Amino acid sequence: MFKQFSLAALVTASALSLPVSAQDAEAEAEFATTEVVLETTLGDITIALEIERAPITAANFLRYVDEDRLDGTVFYRAMSLDWGEQPNGLIQGGTQWDPDRVLPGIEHEPTNETGLSHTRGALSMAMGEPGTANGDFSIMLGDQSGLDADPDAENPVWRNGYAVFGYVVNGMDVVEAIHARPVDPEAGEGWMQGQMLAEPVVIVDARRAE
Repeated sequence: MFKQFSLAALVTASALSLPVSAQDAEAEAEFATTEVVLETTLGDITIALEIERAPITAANFLRYVDEDRLDGTVFYRAMSLDWGEQPNGLIQGGTQWDPDRVLPGIEHEPTNETGLSHTRGALSMAMGEPGTANGDFSIMLGDQSGLDADPDAENPVWRNGYAVFGYVVNGMDVVEAIHARPVDPEAGEGWMQGQMLAEPVVIVDARRAE
């Protein structure tokens, strides 16, 4: 079973949280990042990984990149939200529990500790329970601060939130193009039905930016 962001939970949590504005570029420059390029069949997406603020999660992603574990994987999911500035929602891709690609789960780095947030362009690890995130990730189309950690939440899912570990710095047009691809209305189970891309978009090559 794929580790996923729950649509119902996302809508509920996000409705209770006001969207936050994008991170200020000058403030971002104060923290060390490493850029990675995801070359897809629809174009390139360049990501700045937060190696200083989310060192465990960023290092995990870099290992997948450096060991070519993402090459040939796909963006397989496009979740749409009908509120906020459009397009809104997320795309998801990665190893899909492929035993030849997946690495052990990593320690969870909640956003209330890293200072990061699920703003437009944020990369976030898909997971079930904290400590299970490995090789599947999502990219936000819009601000979705409801996915951030909330230590005061009654629901343990939202106390932990999801781990942001980088931001798209170039190629959001490609992210939007992937999100706009047709979905298969019959594919997916439960609340995920209708969110699976009819033709997944291949990550041809994942590499460190030169």
